[in-house]
Amino acid sequence: MDLFDDREDDGPAKDNSPEYTVGELSGAIKRVIENEFGHVRIRAEVGRVSLPRSGHVYLDLKDDKAVMAGIIWKGVAARLETRPEEGMEVIATGRITTFPGQSKYQIIIEDIKPAGMGALMAVLEKRKAALQAEGLFDPARKRPLPYLPEIIGVVTSPSGAVIRDILHRLRDRFPRKVLIWPVAVQGAKCAPEVTRAIEGFNRLTPGGALPRPELIIVARGGGSVEDLWGFNEESVVRAAAASDIPLISAVGHETDTTLIDFVSDMRAPTPTAAAELAVPVRHELMAYLDQQHARMSRALSQGLVQRGQRLRDMARALPRPDSLLDTPRQRLDRAGDRLERAASLTDAPKLRFERAALRLDPALMQGVQQRKIKLSDLAGGMRPAALRTRLRQDAQRLDRASQRLAPALEREYKQQQQRLNRATRALGDAGKRQIVQWRNQITAAERLRRTLGYEATLERGFAVVRSGTSLITSSADAAQAQTLEIQFADGKVQATPKSD
Repeated sequence: MDLFDDREDDGPAKDNSPEYTVGELSGAIKRVIENEFGHVRIRAEVGRVSLPRSGHVYLDLKDDKAVMAGIIWKGVAARLETRPEEGMEVIATGRITTFPGQSKYQIIIEDIKPAGMGALMAVLEKRKAALQAEGLFDPARKRPLPYLPEIIGVVTSPSGAVIRDILHRLRDRFPRKVLIWPVAVQGAKCAPEVTRAIEGFNRLTPGGALPRPELIIVARGGGSVEDLWGFNEESVVRAAAASDIPLISAVGHETDTTLIDFVSDMRAPTPTAAAELAVPVRHELMAYLDQQHARMSRALSQGLVQRGQRLRDMARALPRPDSLLDTPRQRLDRAGDRLERAASLTDAPKLRFERAALRLDPALMQGVQQRKIKLSDLAGGMRPAALRTRLRQDAQRLDRASQRLAPALEREYKQQQQRLNRATRALGDAGKRQIVQWRNQITAAERLRRTLGYEATLERGFAVVRSGTSLITSSADAAQAQTLEIQFADGKVQATPKSD
């Protein structure tokens, strides 16, 4: 069915013109476009990019004059080595078709690649600037590597030469346990698999059945920018930045640089160098330990010798034990003398106490004697029972009198002792005050002597000139003298006068 008529337009359509449905007309246009443009290659800039959950990719291809919609089906998108991003200049290969549901034409993309190295580098620089603005490349975020990790996790291809080089180098330097997480290191699967590997190592439990590594090495051999592009993907960079385990990036050769290098805690120029950064050399470490042990032994021996010599020197400087006891002995003797003098001060109160006791004893004995006389007088005219009762009462009164006498004597003694202690303290305080007063008087007299003396004048820069015992007060006297003695604040000097 031909929908195009090359005849000239003779005016309004006539009543016998065919009628088409919208679907028929859209299908005819679709066939014409698909037959006319089978496969095409378009160089354009990627505009808006949409990634729905279906896995298809919807994007716009544009230049400075027009915009064309594009679709990458899910199966094709999974095989792409470079996923298109907004602003990327690409070359898209596909077929032109229409979408009748929206009355628009579009390209079904079967392959899309960056338009040369410049396009890739422009995308790389743009992505690098965005990630750097977030602070992911900040050196303060980098952590130190463990000195000797027990378990090392390696993210790389299990079949390449990289893993063999790493294992061989670890075995030569310091054998460690290695966990290998196999990934694709090139192509569309590279970025998601490397991301899952880094996150998987971080999710392992320390000390579990599959222990968590203490260090991660992400390694790959050299290649072109397209080959290493998976390590420039944002998901890989963010996974490396979020890793709680220190990470070494060893992607490519020394001149190759990927974005994972900027967020890793350490960048190694080669996978072999990464193994060297991961562990020290066992033999060198043992030699270092031997050296440190020898140094420690020498330092300990020298320290003991020096301390022994210092102890002997200090012992020679110390006084003899006998001399250390001289001063305490003298203080003890003086204290003994003061104690004897203090004890002698108690003689008078003691004498008074004895005299009081003597005065009490005759009175007591006289009372007892009188009671005995009374008892004897009464005994003749008293019955035995009454006599015993009277004797018992008198004995009780005698005991009560004795009990009252003992406390009275004890109180008298304590009072005399307290008076003696107060007198002793008062005498000591008076002596101390007298000594302080004498010391102050002596100090004041010394200050007065220095004020009135000429030595204070010498300290202000003056001098005293003498000739023998005579004081020189004029230049004429000084000229007549044979020798002069000049006294300064710090000493005396001899001088000979010179005539003009």
